[in-house]
Amino acid sequence: MAFVVNLLLETESVAVRDVICDGACREMGEEEQASQTCLVFPYRGVFVRRIGEEDVVAEPNQVLLFNRGEAYRVSHPVAGGDACLSVAMPEALFAELVPDTHCTKAPAFAFNKQKLQIDARAQALVALLRHGLATGTAEMLEGETLALTLVRRAVGRHNTGGGSSSSYGRRKLADRAKLVLSSDLARRWTLGEIAAETGVSPVYLTQVFQQVEGVPLYRYQLRLRLAKALDLLGDYDDLTALGLELGFSSHSHFSAAFRQAYGRTPAEFQRFVGLR
Repeated sequence: MAFVVNLLLETESVAVRDVICDGACREMGEEEQASQTCLVFPYRGVFVRRIGEEDVVAEPNQVLLFNRGEAYRVSHPVAGGDACLSVAMPEALFAELVPDTHCTKAPAFAFNKQKLQIDARAQALVALLRHGLATGTAEMLEGETLALTLVRRAVGRHNTGGGSSSSYGRRKLADRAKLVLSSDLARRWTLGEIAAETGVSPVYLTQVFQQVEGVPLYRYQLRLRLAKALDLLGDYDDLTALGLELGFSSHSHFSAAFRQAYGRTPAEFQRFVGLR
């Protein structure tokens, strides 16, 4: 498994890295340890992280919480690799930003869960921070401010989702459905096809997924498609082609969904982050 790590910003308060993995390891890899306490925001692809006996699916609707020195293993059940934005900061700063529901603070700061679900605004902040730092349009102070805003948005007091109130079996079922959706984002899946892939009935699948993730399957798929659009905006002049390749029925459908989620059309977002 090969990594490319690009350091986008490093100050005494925050370090931001763009981490790209080729995803060659389809099975669980060797044990690794996080060198820093950080938040990891997947923005492309999907992977599975295992801590102890617990697996979580990492994809662009989630932020993963890494504790310094904590052992974990990673696999890539869906081909294509992944890319993530890593935001690290001193644990004392995390302790100020993270509510008690998501961490322990004594005797030392540590996250008490593996991941949280993030919203469209946090996804847009990930794209804005990454593109702004990579293109040089965001200066150091702006980058630091955006990074702190992103952390506050992802794990602040408003965000109590993505916890472990659902049973282990139900969370595993929801994760299997996420992997099915991530395997082909452009495909117009039917509920029966996803249910067949996960080995349960369509009714049970919809009930469990809604309970675990708080959103229905179709909306979760939409958010995955829009997150991929955020990642690919810099690569496309023809936004109609981008929308069609992601499974939207038309440019107007793509543009309306994007604007509803992120407050700007795809073309407006391109200009806003300096991609055009």
